[in-house]
Amino acid sequence: MAKRDYYEVLGVERGSTPESIKKSYRKVAMQWHPDRNPDNQEEASERFKEAAEAYEVLSDEQKRALYDRYGHDGLKSQFGSGGFQWSDFHHADEVQDIFGDIFSAFFGGGGGGGRRAAPRGRDIRVRYPLTLEEAFAGQTARIKIDRREVCETCEGSGAAPGTKPHTCPHCNGSGTLRMARGFFAVQTTCSNCAGRGQVIEQKCETCRGQSLVSKKVEVSFDIPPGVDSGMSMRLRGEGEPHPQQTDSRGDLYAAFEVREHAVYTRDGHDIYIEHPMSFAQAALGATVTVHTLHGDEEIAIPPGTQTHKVFRLRGRGMPNGNGGFGDEFVRVVSVTPKKLTARQKELLQEFAGEAKEDLKEYRKKSFFEKVRETIEDAVR
Repeated sequence: MAKRDYYEVLGVERGSTPESIKKSYRKVAMQWHPDRNPDNQEEASERFKEAAEAYEVLSDEQKRALYDRYGHDGLKSQFGSGGFQWSDFHHADEVQDIFGDIFSAFFGGGGGGGRRAAPRGRDIRVRYPLTLEEAFAGQTARIKIDRREVCETCEGSGAAPGTKPHTCPHCNGSGTLRMARGFFAVQTTCSNCAGRGQVIEQKCETCRGQSLVSKKVEVSFDIPPGVDSGMSMRLRGEGEPHPQQTDSRGDLYAAFEVREHAVYTRDGHDIYIEHPMSFAQAALGATVTVHTLHGDEEIAIPPGTQTHKVFRLRGRGMPNGNGGFGDEFVRVVSVTPKKLTARQKELLQEFAGEAKEDLKEYRKKSFFEKVRETIEDAVR
């Protein structure tokens, strides 16, 4: 394949900065890596090598100056008839950084340019149930959890008292092994020490060389007012320590579960409640006392109020996190007495007569006719 202009290969301008060239090479190298092009490996391999060659020249100040002035012929005269050679590819750290991204893409790594991430302890997740009243007011929670803590016998070293771990001879204490072939550099965890960098000859009997032991501990934290089911709180540093770096702990996540209430129904920051009223209250009007999470409130029932009428109490719902509150919606429900005295029956019959209601005729009407009449009365 005929040599193309190196700037064209990487898709950069001639005056591009080294950072732009490196960024473009990373993109092209990942695009044409043979493992990413299983159906076109021959072309991908050529394009991949072409990009590496272009980057080797343009990332080297001396070679780039020669290339800018004399082109490919200038490199041949300076570095031999063959021009670019794979053995010239000497930027090991940059190569490891760039190809770390490629390996991350293939093997699900977390990025970071191939560099080892700092060890971090395991996170812990717990469920925390609470009542609606507790969610409304907020509270200081105290929970007991099982988590691993630093072994007190060996103080986290994993070695038996009186002994110490020694440096792993395979990785020289780094915890990793670096293998290089050509311009490839791959870093893996040392299998001899499992990444610890140290080897324990005589293990601690308490933790069996693991540096950590299980304990039950109490953790306290403040729950803000207004939490709801599905919300969670992150407590930094309340997870487990890392066995290799015991001062680096994970986090604790508390997931809240607000129990269903016997009286209230919650919808976000709003609260719903049903309040019973008598026929007389509905017909004549009245002032009734209803319950809210803020305390009892009085509302005025206008004369002629129909059952299932909804009244809104602004600011009597759950805290919304911004210093305000949702609303409470009160649905009044007329209650029909199950037992009537003779006098009560007499009065109701007189009422029906005054209202010119035919009780027998009304009972003969179909269900749908009764519903229609009820709606028409409500509209009027």
